[in-house]
Amino acid sequence: MFGKLTLSAFLHGPIETVPQLMIVGGALGALALLTYFRLWGWFYREWLTTVDHKKIAVMYFILAGVMLLRGAVDAAMMRVQQAIAVPGSEGYLSPDHYAQIFTAHGVIMIFFVAMPFMFALINLATPLLIGARDVAYPFLNSLSFWLTVAGAVLINLSLVVGEFAATGWLAYPPLSELAYSPGVGVDYYIWALQIAGVGTLLAGINFIATIIKMRAPGMTMMRMPIFAWTTLASMILVVFAFPILTVTLALLGLDRTLGMHFFTTELGGNAMMYVNLIWAWGHPEVYILILPAFGIFSEIVPVFSRKRLFGYTSMVVATMCIAVLSFLVWVHHFFTMGASANVNAFFGIMTMVIAIPTGVKVFNWLFTMFRGRITFETPMLWFMGFLSTFILGGMSGVLMSIPGIDFQVHNSLFLVAHFHNMIIGGVLFGFFAGFAYWFPKLFGFRLNERLGKYAFWCWLIGFLTAFVPLYALGLMGATRRLNVVDPSWQPLFIVAAVGLCIIAAGIFLQALQLFVSIRDRKQNPAGNDPWGGRTLEWSVSSPPPAHNFAAIPHIYSRDAFWNYKEDGGGMEVGPAHGEIEMPTQTIVGVLISLCALALGFAAVWHIWWLAALALAAIVACLIARSFETNIEEKITV
Repeated sequence: MFGKLTLSAFLHGPIETVPQLMIVGGALGALALLTYFRLWGWFYREWLTTVDHKKIAVMYFILAGVMLLRGAVDAAMMRVQQAIAVPGSEGYLSPDHYAQIFTAHGVIMIFFVAMPFMFALINLATPLLIGARDVAYPFLNSLSFWLTVAGAVLINLSLVVGEFAATGWLAYPPLSELAYSPGVGVDYYIWALQIAGVGTLLAGINFIATIIKMRAPGMTMMRMPIFAWTTLASMILVVFAFPILTVTLALLGLDRTLGMHFFTTELGGNAMMYVNLIWAWGHPEVYILILPAFGIFSEIVPVFSRKRLFGYTSMVVATMCIAVLSFLVWVHHFFTMGASANVNAFFGIMTMVIAIPTGVKVFNWLFTMFRGRITFETPMLWFMGFLSTFILGGMSGVLMSIPGIDFQVHNSLFLVAHFHNMIIGGVLFGFFAGFAYWFPKLFGFRLNERLGKYAFWCWLIGFLTAFVPLYALGLMGATRRLNVVDPSWQPLFIVAAVGLCIIAAGIFLQALQLFVSIRDRKQNPAGNDPWGGRTLEWSVSSPPPAHNFAAIPHIYSRDAFWNYKEDGGGMEVGPAHGEIEMPTQTIVGVLISLCALALGFAAVWHIWWLAALALAAIVACLIARSFETNIEEKITV
């Protein structure tokens, strides 16, 4: 009746039991607080059933923050292990547990920190930037979020029931095949990513439709803010790349569940087919994350330089070039696989070429700052930190695009340092900048600037301290995923661990910044336009009303709101309507998400009756939703 699930799945060692208790205790504590303060009705009305893109953005922020803490704890455990583990003193983590931790760290940081953080900012800003009252499909927006939550819950369930994959974050065969990973860890991996991936794909379709069809009158494509352009490019990549991931994981699941041989050497399978497929998704994924960060910087730099963006057209062209080229470089992740020199040369050249439109963006930002009246508020500091770290990472990436050099550093910590340069110094710093920039618009009060700047410096110094040593270690021959290190490398691993402690201080200061800012919110009202913004979101109240715009503006230029403030041109705002139609709230997204969670858990443990029941319930929810007629309501302006 319960498939492979037995009581032994709940029993763990002492180190695993601590996070197990934290996960269970945190969930029960949240439920207890809602019950004690009698907030279930409020929680249901305001959050569980909402389809308001701004509230969904807040929930994405909360999910990203919670999972960032989980991923950071995993990173700390790895760094402490490497700092103390040398032959004869093997540290405190067993090899299998260490492998589960570095797998979970990678999966969580990409899928459940960076992706939710990105969608939080896209949800918050995109409709406001283009003059829309909501996204094209509000129900799909809710469903996308709750499916992502279901995937995150499934990842954390592996701490409590069973185990997680010990394969690395991309789960290469044959290690991820049943012969070498007979437990349920890889199945948790497959189903968590499948469920979250469906949510991501739906969100991609939703935002493409929103940007193409819901722009304010007069806002042509070449009048859109750059953030809208980078979001459009990113979502197009989502629509093309995520089906590859879905199919790849489905084939791996069939290998494990039905004994097929897509990726095993028996009966004609080929593990390298998996590697090609996973990176055909994986490299566009890097640009799915980084392009919105580029868009955020393109909004921030002009505002804090008091100048219009330099080279708007070249920025648009560079964005779309990056989107196309991102599908032509995946083989540079495995130059050592044995392909011909011609194949490696092609992908090496394509990797060098993609650096050109990226460089165009950097120079455009620098020229925007040139002779500007620059002020260094927190969002601009994050941009300056990005410049220093991302350029370092970009240069190391171009270096590794040369196959001969890649042969020397492949699978070493040099590669790990480069990747974190891109993801932390590029993606995460960009999202922190966007959070600090749009926070006053979303909540109506400012973040504490002093604590924000302290947090920035901790992140920047900690990041450089934690990852620059990894470049040196990689060149010295240290490979990734070592749980016991050579004694001669230990001093640099200790330096890297110190860097992680400094980053932890930055995370603490960010949490303190939020607490202090919320506590003092009445003393720090933001006003409608706290930064002197250039785009439409600053033309509405802070926080924005449910309908965003009482009257949709008519746009006549780029930087329409800036021009409107300067001389009354750029945009025209008509009289407000008395009543506006807005989508009604619905619980269906949450119900489908709960059913998807049950389906994933049942598939992991081979509880097939529960899987069939959950799948039937998902279909029933979708059919019931399709028959709903009361999906809009009129609200008074």
